[in-house]
Amino acid sequence: MGEAISIGVHVCLFITLYFEVFLLISFLEANPLSKLKETKAREPKRFPTVAILVPCYNEERTVEKTLLSLLALEYPKDKMKIIVIDDGSTDATWQVLQNFRSNPQIELYHKENGGKHTALNFGLTKTQAHLIGCLDADSFVAPDALREIVKSFENPEVMAVTPAIQPTTARNIVQLIQKAEYSLSVFIRRTFAHLNGIFITPGPFSFFRREVFEKLGNYRAAHNTEDLEFGLRMQTNHLKIDNAPTAHVFTNTPPTVRALFKQRLRWTYGYLKNSMDYRFLFFRREYGNLGMFVLPIATTAIFTALYFFAVLFYSIITFIIAKIVEIQTVGVQAPDVGFNFDWFYINTSTSIFLILSIVTITVTLTVLGKRLSDQSLRNPIDIVVYMALYGFLAPWWLARAVYNAARSKESSWTAERQ
Repeated sequence: MGEAISIGVHVCLFITLYFEVFLLISFLEANPLSKLKETKAREPKRFPTVAILVPCYNEERTVEKTLLSLLALEYPKDKMKIIVIDDGSTDATWQVLQNFRSNPQIELYHKENGGKHTALNFGLTKTQAHLIGCLDADSFVAPDALREIVKSFENPEVMAVTPAIQPTTARNIVQLIQKAEYSLSVFIRRTFAHLNGIFITPGPFSFFRREVFEKLGNYRAAHNTEDLEFGLRMQTNHLKIDNAPTAHVFTNTPPTVRALFKQRLRWTYGYLKNSMDYRFLFFRREYGNLGMFVLPIATTAIFTALYFFAVLFYSIITFIIAKIVEIQTVGVQAPDVGFNFDWFYINTSTSIFLILSIVTITVTLTVLGKRLSDQSLRNPIDIVVYMALYGFLAPWWLARAVYNAARSKESSWTAERQ
């Protein structure tokens, strides 16, 4: 039993290390840090017409700030429309929106509740803009974000562009964990773009050419993760998704463990179910790095994390039982307060070496993500908290998501806002 567990641990550690090394090498090969400075310094060659869809459900506390951030975008006013769709809110969201009813750049619409994808589809019927984007009503944009997004569309092959997403605040441990996690995501999304492996077009400020919707159709319910399904649909049709790490977007993150659990449960469940719907992408050469590497590794990572957690839980239980038996057999022993250091007792096993390597590279990737998104590196407390605690939190929603996926028990976008 012990040997089987050891083999499993080593296999999982090797897969994790291989994935991280592959990402790091791919990132260095693309040399994006030097290119970003050049991209940031130049002006867009042209300013196409743009429509920004803002779906709302019970966002009375944040929607005003969201719209003010959009109105502050450094973009020609006559070429930008903001289309706000209230998806049957039960709070004062619609009343707050009336503060903007006389603004010529903003169009307000109210509809019965049907879910985020129906709100987005409603907004699509109200525009003929060249570029169509989305911004969740709990997110906010930097003034130059849209200009940075537009630069990526100068490549005629690019059909969609995703931004660099950061948390708005980190007031407690839960949000500190997410701050580091989002920094790591900035790195991963940028590297996936180089590999043509992006499969999520997140709600906070992803943009598309209008012909994408004309070719692929509208958003779908997609297990309450319409942004993930649409990204997979684009990849299925070989439509290129790029990333603009200089386009900074800030989103409110769950402030409690319970709220974080609900959000990540929906995300993970949506990934699992959409992966099953698009299982034909896996291990197919015609889908490039996405099919041969990104999706298989992303799926494996879920079960690897659960395996590690199960082994840790088993080890803790085994240790406790052994201590109980020891106490029952020989009684409680006085602790040895003496301390004599000896190099002989340093654990130099392969698993320890692999774990230390993974930790080192994970920190490196997170730091690179911070550099990509122009974040300060002076106070790395978020990275420390993330490395110490995330591994104990994530397995709980991963396990529940796997269980729910097996039973097809879906979560709800609106439930997170109640």
